[in-house]
Amino acid sequence: MIKTAVARRYAQALFELLDQSNIEAMRRTLHGLGQAMKESSALRHVVSSPAFGVEEKNVVLTELGERLGCPPAGKAFFGQLVKKNRVGFLPDIAEAFAKLVDQSKGTQQVTVSSAAALPPAEQDRIKGRLRETLKREVEVTFHTDATHLAGLRIHIGSTVVDSTVRGRLNAMQSLLTRD
Repeated sequence: MIKTAVARRYAQALFELLDQSNIEAMRRTLHGLGQAMKESSALRHVVSSPAFGVEEKNVVLTELGERLGCPPAGKAFFGQLVKKNRVGFLPDIAEAFAKLVDQSKGTQQVTVSSAAALPPAEQDRIKGRLRETLKREVEVTFHTDATHLAGLRIHIGSTVVDSTVRGRLNAMQSLLTRD
């Protein structure tokens, strides 16, 4: 809980610091660095180990940020994260920042997963229905997951709508085995 509150404060401060022209670039940079932090144990080691100094950590983050197209204000932000020993919060800050950007644009992030790849016409139909239902613009990401067997699983924020065969079978099993 404390970690997410700290991440939201840092994301809010960064969001207010940036001008509109740099917000999307910063979003991409934070997302890339957040993913790198989640996936790379070497990067996590460098930014969390006391064996590396503040300057070395700052150089690593700045270099990665430049490769991801980070605006100048973002580089100063990374310096503050290193200085305050908050680099470990980067994945959470990236998520909070993305939510702020979506709120400012009036869009909603939606993830749709299906057993097989959906044709473009079906993807467009789903986007249209989601736009109508949510009464706002949506940015839909489509994934395939063969374990679904058939149907769709839709993630809208913290809400999950599961109409997959696997989900229905699991629901039926829990209903039948309830004491």
